[in-house]
Amino acid sequence: MGLNGSISDQIGSLTKLTILDLSHNQLTGPIPHQIGSLTKLTHLDLFENQLTGPIPHQIGSLTKLIHLDLSGNQLTDPLPYQIGTLTELTYLHVSSNELTGVIPSSLGRLTKFTHLDLSNNQLNGSIPHQIGTLTELTYLDISGNELTGAMPSSLGCLTKLILLDLCKNQINGSIPPEMGNIKNLVTLDLSDNLISGEIPSNLKNLKKLGRLDLSYNRLSGNIPSFITNNCKQTIINLSQNDHLEGYAGYSICTRGHTTSLTLIISLSLTLFFVTLILGFAFGLWRKKRQLQPESMAAKKNGDLFSIWYYDGRIAFEDIISATEDFDIRYCIGVGGYGSVYRAQLPSGKVVAVKKLHRSEIDEPTYLRSFKNEVQMLRQIRHRNIVKLHGYCLHNRYMFLISMYMERGSLYCMLSDEIEAVELDWVKRVNIVKNMAHALSYMHHDCNPPIIHRDISSNNVLLDSKLEGFVSDFGTARLLDPDSSNQTLVAGTYGYIAPELAYTMVVTEKCDVYSFGVVALETMIGKHPGELITTL
Repeated sequence: MGLNGSISDQIGSLTKLTILDLSHNQLTGPIPHQIGSLTKLTHLDLFENQLTGPIPHQIGSLTKLIHLDLSGNQLTDPLPYQIGTLTELTYLHVSSNELTGVIPSSLGRLTKFTHLDLSNNQLNGSIPHQIGTLTELTYLDISGNELTGAMPSSLGCLTKLILLDLCKNQINGSIPPEMGNIKNLVTLDLSDNLISGEIPSNLKNLKKLGRLDLSYNRLSGNIPSFITNNCKQTIINLSQNDHLEGYAGYSICTRGHTTSLTLIISLSLTLFFVTLILGFAFGLWRKKRQLQPESMAAKKNGDLFSIWYYDGRIAFEDIISATEDFDIRYCIGVGGYGSVYRAQLPSGKVVAVKKLHRSEIDEPTYLRSFKNEVQMLRQIRHRNIVKLHGYCLHNRYMFLISMYMERGSLYCMLSDEIEAVELDWVKRVNIVKNMAHALSYMHHDCNPPIIHRDISSNNVLLDSKLEGFVSDFGTARLLDPDSSNQTLVAGTYGYIAPELAYTMVVTEKCDVYSFGVVALETMIGKHPGELITTL
């Protein structure tokens, strides 16, 4: 499905082109340097392909470019310095490649930037202080690289930032007190670095902060009182900082459900080793008592068990251990046919686990929904569809493992007066576009087409960047061209196409109707049915 092969050198002859979108294909080979001839381009999207080689320096000739997305490829070498000539650029996304070298200081010239994502590459060196000139930035993600050195104090000049993610690097030094100037910040993630010193008291100025992650660093001193005071409305993680002192409890609303959590502060080295030994012994006991899972798939006594690797580390025991055998403390919501849990794996990766309750395992309807969701998600791959990492189908456990969505459902965010403010017009339009891309892929790029049948704001999940992802494929159907496609009515009340109720025939139009309802709900902030009831 989609385009394959390389991008032709002849593309340079399309000199009147203003928008070029070749995303979500299977294109290989390098980006031809002739692309620099397309000087009228304003939008260039090549993301989610298999492109290799360097980003051609001729890209610096595209001086009218506003939007550039090369993410999700296998691009190598440093970012070209000439990218600093693209002074109209507002959006640069090159994450999930194999880029090396330092972050070019020439990026500091791009003062119209609102969105910069360099995450999940192999960039090294320090964060250039020139980044402080990008005062229009609202999103800055440089996580998952090999950056060193201290955070520049100029980060405090980025007062419009909503998200700042520098996690999973080797950044050292202390947290600059100037960070307290970024008063619009909602997400601040500095976890998994080498940051030392105390937590600056100036962070108390971040009144809009919804998530603060400083875990896996070398912070010391007392936990500031403002963290304790704000813990009821902020997700806070200070774990694995051995020299921090203090303790606090807090709660958070996720996907419409309140879950009590505890701020984890590392205990003494002795307790660590005791826990490690006990955990190891418990793991050995469990292995003997329960299944012997394999990395791919196995069948035994009619049971299906398949948890495939996630970054090479996922295993059955990891899920059980991470959720403490599905303890209620890790529950973040209840889906159509089970509960959803947050599980942090030993690698540090966080996944969502949807587990059927014991009573539901014996219910044929729920079992069919479970198997159906596995079947659908195994065969589809799209940027805006929740990715399935694995599943377990056994007489004791039935659960799905999928990518974790930090911001929960669209419904939950629209229903929260404080969080809804963060969803400005541009973000809401982008979420609707994300849904449209996912449905277009399911209806037109899959063979046979896939009909979701339950598109609703509850089944659109948001990641940390407020990108939308379609989820919950328990009622999805393959559209069979040789069948009448008659079916029982499925979906969420208020989103079901009226014609389905009396024709009982499922088509793409069922999803399109539901999409329209969610799009309208996203724009006005509430289900359109609520407007009717208030008239």
